[in-house]
Amino acid sequence: MAAFATHAPSPTGSKPRLSPGLIPAAMLSGSAVLIFALQLPLPGYGLLVAAITVAFFVNRALFRDLLLLALGLLIISTISLEANIDYPNIALMGTVLSLSVLVPYLISRYALKDHAIRFPIRTGQRWTTLERWYLPLVVLLGYLILPSYFIGSGAYLNWPAISTPDELARLFVGVGFVGIWDELFFICTAFTLLRRHFSDWQANLLQAVIFTSFLWELGYQSWGPLMTFPFALLQGYTFARTRSLTYVVCVHLLFDLVVFLVLVHAHNPQWLAFFPVIGS
Repeated sequence: MAAFATHAPSPTGSKPRLSPGLIPAAMLSGSAVLIFALQLPLPGYGLLVAAITVAFFVNRALFRDLLLLALGLLIISTISLEANIDYPNIALMGTVLSLSVLVPYLISRYALKDHAIRFPIRTGQRWTTLERWYLPLVVLLGYLILPSYFIGSGAYLNWPAISTPDELARLFVGVGFVGIWDELFFICTAFTLLRRHFSDWQANLLQAVIFTSFLWELGYQSWGPLMTFPFALLQGYTFARTRSLTYVVCVHLLFDLVVFLVLVHAHNPQWLAFFPVIGS
């Protein structure tokens, strides 16, 4: 859907097509499915520990990077990810999600003296014409897909009913915060660490599994993975091409703006009548 050019990707061509390290990496991604999507924490933690153990014997550099990613996943798993916009839960979720990014970054940066995890906000590169046109395309695709998904599947009921200004503000901030965090953790942390050891497409598939599992628990259920998995892949691909956190965040926030508006419309059908009428 987007073939961004002119920005050189990271040099990943030397990575082998098949590597023994794919086994523990796939196990780690599978643990996220168990922990977040299937709500089976004990088997999930067991698979996570097994992944780190196997990585230790396969490749020490991979072991260190998977350990950083595992720490982030463990921190996330300490709370429920179900949509809840009560003030205490917003504070708790914001703190835990922030720590899941900060802890791996700080350990990598100051304990391991590594600079792998970066958050490139200013790259000095101008956005190409295609990249600029992709932004309104994201809004259009959200308009065409999201009402059918949220309303048609009933997935909007996974989010609390909202109608007051205070509730609308909290939902808006919450959706935006999680959207930015998604890029900080799944792209700048998970994808970045994985692509040090695997080709971009392999690292992208691995992070997309984790990304989709997280969003399932958050509320993107029913046929949501058919939408969230391709979106996760596109975000990883886009980041690999542009190397810009700013750009992928802009893409995500535009999509999430439509998510917010659809949720408001779904809970208050008389509002925002420009969305198509879809029977639930």
